[in-house]
Amino acid sequence: MIQDLKEDYFNDLLEDNATIILPEEGEELALNDIRFTFKVTSEMSNGQLGVYTIALAPMAIGAKPHYHRFMDEIFIVDKGLLTLQVGQKEFQASPGAIVYVPRFTPHGFRNDTDEEVRLTLLFNPSQKREGFFRGLHETLGEDPIDPKKYLKLYNKYDSFPVDISNMIPKR
Repeated sequence: MIQDLKEDYFNDLLEDNATIILPEEGEELALNDIRFTFKVTSEMSNGQLGVYTIALAPMAIGAKPHYHRFMDEIFIVDKGLLTLQVGQKEFQASPGAIVYVPRFTPHGFRNDTDEEVRLTLLFNPSQKREGFFRGLHETLGEDPIDPKKYLKLYNKYDSFPVDISNMIPKR
């Protein structure tokens, strides 16, 4: 006798899949004036969410104005005063500020102060953003920086500079 294997439409199948990431944990990449730490990766979230911490040294540029087609981005300021450009507006975000940037919204961010700025960055979906940060680490570590290689990296990971002639995050 063959048993019918029916799917249970009425009960949830619970799993124990939580991950706890302590403040000092995560893979860190350090550039000259920026440190990225991977907290929740694309692999962990099945591509749905990326959570990263970023430390910007004094006067560091995180990113020149750009936009994303397929992901939303959230900035949470943890320490310091972050300068954000969203669309045509520019403003200062202090600790505790949360800035939601939906897809197709031009945005950029930088530290215009003499103190370190720390923020938490969330991408939804994550679009394998770790590859983007690893590519930034490689590309921005080269001297001179190759704009064509930088643009190729940007476009591969759903980032599109507003001004291709002024896209490299240098002052």
